[in-house]
Amino acid sequence: MKFFDAKKDNFRAFIFERRKLQLNFSVNIQHDLEIMRNKIIEEKDNALSFYTAKFDNVQIDPSKFAINEKDKKNALDFLSNDERKILEKTIKRVFDYHSKQKIKTWFSFNNGENTEKNEENFKERVKFDCNANESNEVLFSPGIITGQLIAPLQRVGIYVPGGKASYPSSVIMNAIPAKAAGVKELFMVTPPSDKLNNYVIAAAVLCGVDKIYRIGGPQAIFALAYGTETIHAVDKIVGPGNIYVATAKKMVYGDVDIDMIAGPSEIAVICDEFANPDKAAIDLMSQAEHDEMAVSTLITHSFDLIENVKKSLEKLISKEDRKKIIEKSLDSNGSFVLTGSVNESIGIANDLAPEHLELYIKEPFEKLFLIKNAGAVFLGENTPEAIGDYIAGPSHVLPTGGTARFFSPLDTISFLKRTSVIFSTEDFLNKNAKDIKFFSDIEGLGAHGNSVLMRTRRRND
Repeated sequence: MKFFDAKKDNFRAFIFERRKLQLNFSVNIQHDLEIMRNKIIEEKDNALSFYTAKFDNVQIDPSKFAINEKDKKNALDFLSNDERKILEKTIKRVFDYHSKQKIKTWFSFNNGENTEKNEENFKERVKFDCNANESNEVLFSPGIITGQLIAPLQRVGIYVPGGKASYPSSVIMNAIPAKAAGVKELFMVTPPSDKLNNYVIAAAVLCGVDKIYRIGGPQAIFALAYGTETIHAVDKIVGPGNIYVATAKKMVYGDVDIDMIAGPSEIAVICDEFANPDKAAIDLMSQAEHDEMAVSTLITHSFDLIENVKKSLEKLISKEDRKKIIEKSLDSNGSFVLTGSVNESIGIANDLAPEHLELYIKEPFEKLFLIKNAGAVFLGENTPEAIGDYIAGPSHVLPTGGTARFFSPLDTISFLKRTSVIFSTEDFLNKNAKDIKFFSDIEGLGAHGNSVLMRTRRRND
C-alpha cells in the first residue's frame, strides 16, 4: 500500500490520476459492441443465440432462454430451511427500508395548501376551488393549481453476473427497491452455465422477479434495451457487470435509463487512535478481495495505527482464500493517508467521495454530519461494510469513482417518475398574460405569447 502524508503529499492529485485509468471505455470495445447492438436490433433472438454460443460457449435455443417453473421450484427446494429464512428475512428488511422512501403525488391548491389527494378527492377539491369566485366572500383566490404525479416505471431489467460467482445479494439489492416503488414487471438476465445457480434463482423467485433469462454479457443489455421476440424491452436496466456490460449500459443510456456506470469497488476507513488495527485491516481486505482494481484507503491522524495496520495485514492476508487478489489489489490501489486530525481525515474522504466510508472512531455520531460525499456511511467499530453489502436494509448498489459527489444509491426513488401538473383558471391567465408576454418577447418566441393572447382577448374584447 502507498503512503501519503497530507502535509507534504498531494493525495488528491493521486486520486484524480488513478480514476482516469479505472474505467477505460476503449474505442475498440465500443466499436465491437456497436456491431453487436445493431445485429441484436435487427436479428433479435437469433443474434442472442449467436453471441451466447460465441462468448459463453453455450448453444441455447430462444425457446429455452427463460427459466421454467420447474427450475424455479427446484431452486427453492434446494435451500435448507435456515437458508430460506435468511433470504426471506433479508428481503423483508430491505423492503421495509425502501418502502419508507416512497414519495407520493401531491398538489398545491390556490391557498398555498400542499396536500396528498387520491383521484376522487382531488376532483372534488378542484371543483370547489374553481367555483370559489362565485361569491364576493371567497375562501380561496382562484388561480393556479400545481403538483406532481408519481408513477413507478413499468418494466425493469436486472443484470446479475454469473460465472463461478454467486450473487443472491445482488438480486435482492436491485429487485427489492423496484418492488417497493411498485414496478409492474421485473425481468432478470444472468449468464448461462452448465448448472443453474440455485441461490441466485431462488433469490429472484422470492423477490418476485417475473421472468429469468439465461442470457449474459453485453448482448443481454442490448436485448433488455431494445427487445427481442422473447425478451420484452424495459424502461430501466440495473445491476453490475464487467467492462463490456458497463460499456453496453453506457451505450443504451438515453434509449432506456440505467442505474449508473459502476467502477471498481471502494472503501475508505477513517480511524482515530482508538481503532483496532485488526478490524481496520480486515475491512480494507474485504474490499480488496473483490478484484485487483478494488480501491482500499485508510485515513487517520495516528501514525502508530498505520504501522499496526500494516502488521495486521501481513498477519491476516495469509489466512484468506483470495489472498493473491487481495495482495495485488492493495499493492496497486491501496493507500494509507496520514492527516493532522479527524476533521482533516473527513475532508480527505469528502474529496475521495468513496462508495463505502467507515467512520471507525470513538464517537462517530458527533462527526456524521461532516460527511458530505459517500455512497454509504458505516458508523463505529461494530458496523463493518459487509453488513451493508448483505443484510442492513439499504441497497448496496452505490456510486463509485467519486460520483458520490452527485449520485445517490439505488433506491425506491430510482424507480419512480415524476410528472408535473399545472391547472390555470381564466382569471389567473388574464392577470399573468403580461408576464408571459414579457418572456416570450425577449426570447423571440412570439407564438408562446400569442397562445396566451388568443385566450385573454376573448374576455377583453
